[in-house]
Amino acid sequence: MPRYHTAEARDWAREHFRGVHNVIIPSYTSDLSDINEQAIRHDVRRNIEFGFAGTLLVSETNITVDEYTRFVEIAADEAKGRMMLIHHAAFNTLQQNIDAANRAAAAGADLALLGYPPSFYPLSERDIYDYTAAFCAGVNLATMLFPVPLWGFERLHPASISLDVLEQLVDEQPNVVAIKAEGGAPSVVGFAHVWARLADRVVISMPIIEHAISLATLLPLRVVATSNTEFYSSTAPTMLSLAQTGKHEEALDLLWQIMPAWKSNESVAPIPGAHVVHRMAWKYQAWLAGYNGGPLRMPTNRLIWKEMRAYRQALVDSNLPVTSDSDDAFFVGRNPA
Repeated sequence: MPRYHTAEARDWAREHFRGVHNVIIPSYTSDLSDINEQAIRHDVRRNIEFGFAGTLLVSETNITVDEYTRFVEIAADEAKGRMMLIHHAAFNTLQQNIDAANRAAAAGADLALLGYPPSFYPLSERDIYDYTAAFCAGVNLATMLFPVPLWGFERLHPASISLDVLEQLVDEQPNVVAIKAEGGAPSVVGFAHVWARLADRVVISMPIIEHAISLATLLPLRVVATSNTEFYSSTAPTMLSLAQTGKHEEALDLLWQIMPAWKSNESVAPIPGAHVVHRMAWKYQAWLAGYNGGPLRMPTNRLIWKEMRAYRQALVDSNLPVTSDSDDAFFVGRNPA
């Protein structure tokens, strides 16, 4: 269970929620009938090797709650406290999300990232508040809120979740400890507004690496969470550490060096009309950096040769490590079962 009580969750987050937190997408057996324990352990070890402070254990890959709970248990057993585990509250209904979060907490998750189901269609900002407050009240996990254009809430407020609603949630829900501030993306206006109003009360994260490192040379940015920063191997943790220790030129020089890689990420932004993250592309990017790879269940975005070639070349152009294995090996994975 989490190492804090709800009333002290913010103090715990201020102390422990730091550094770069990437994502680990679950790996499956070759017949897709179950999760793949050895592959998951491989990815956790790789994450620790690269210096990530924590990771989001992704749930948006047609994984059941029972399987997801085991996913968390395996990751927690392999990590043994060496990195933070973030639960991905992205299941189908409010009640399922509450149940999954509490099971994830018991299995070893430290914090929850709150998403909203595709069937959730709020008619007012109050509906967004009520859903979020109900989740927070029903779980025993510190929670990171997530305003982002993925949800389609901009018809109610251009910031996705307005600053007034975010502030009310911070005021009234003691386990709200952080905000992943992507309202108005790809602009940083949402981050700037959230930072100005709430940075003295909760942790504010900017997950997009080119923005995060730039901002970290100007602001005391504590955390970069959560995105596919494993694509860059150990470079994202290195850059944030440099920026936080005043070595701004070195951090920015590295950011310029890997520009081909982070520019290539523009093609895995939420797909127009789909409003989902291309998890297959993220898993391939991680595989290029030595993670397990392997097949994903339907429904999933399809990844074709032109895209794979572009991501691989972007790493070469960035002078970053890249596997020499051929692309067909990605669909098998490094630990087939």
